[in-house]
Amino acid sequence: MQLVINGTATEVTATTLGDLLTELGHTGTVATALNETFVPVGARATQTLSPGDRIEILAPMQGG
Repeated sequence: MQLVINGTATEVTATTLGDLLTELGHTGTVATALNETFVPVGARATQTLSPGDRIEILAPMQGG
């Protein structure tokens, strides 16, 4: 299925947001949004994806 992840069209096999993060190799702490709506950690495993969905994945950064 094709999704737009952080502004880039990407072909994936995942059907849930949790599976998508695993497929993309995100193992640390990230914030996620689906079609501009925040998705909390506890809802990712059951949040289904549809072709054309827009996903934002943000990771915290340290520095000064």
